[in-house]
Amino acid sequence: MKTALFVAGTDTGIGKTHSACSLIHALRANGRTVCGMKPVASGCVETPDGLRNEDALALLEATGLPAPAYTEVNPLALRDPLSPHLAAAHEGVTIALPPLRTAFDALSARYDTVVVEGVGGWRVPLAAELFASDIARSWNLPVVLVVGLRLGCLSHALLTAEAIVADGCRLVGWIGNRVDPQMAAVEENIHTLRTLLPAPCLGILPHGVAPASAANLLDCAALAL
Repeated sequence: MKTALFVAGTDTGIGKTHSACSLIHALRANGRTVCGMKPVASGCVETPDGLRNEDALALLEATGLPAPAYTEVNPLALRDPLSPHLAAAHEGVTIALPPLRTAFDALSARYDTVVVEGVGGWRVPLAAELFASDIARSWNLPVVLVVGLRLGCLSHALLTAEAIVADGCRLVGWIGNRVDPQMAAVEENIHTLRTLLPAPCLGILPHGVAPASAANLLDCAALAL
């Protein structure tokens, strides 16, 4: 059965890529062929092969062999480490969904599951009247929310979950990522999230553990793929 997931985050810098890679490894361990995808990436570096993004390369590595082309995993690579709509404007580019969808469809045809990582938070602008959330909404992708476990995460998580549901998307699970290993009352915060978020917790990822090992801490059965 062909499936896809959209990995959203409560903010930038909270471990979406780490969580997405862990999820890819977990799904692969269950016998599925899985590919990561980063439709839009800002903050890319010039290489002999063209612009490359660290997050997209991590997703490509987690995908394993046979590997897809980089340009399928990351069809739109932008140089400046800015909000995508600003990075695109600096390059005279207008972000639109159809070219991104073409790459997504190509991956979907070859893999059981495509794990699509968003950019920044849920409502990051991509262009005039186009947001990162529109990728999940337009492609009808179930959403996994990554919560960066640090002070302030409760409000960020609950507001993002509300926005996901208000946009007509299905929130199918959330992952807690220990971005701040010194966070006070972390277990109490996790309990609060488990109680208030309208989706199951797929797992809590500790700080500093590689995705291949962190995958063992994720409960993919809760996704019912």
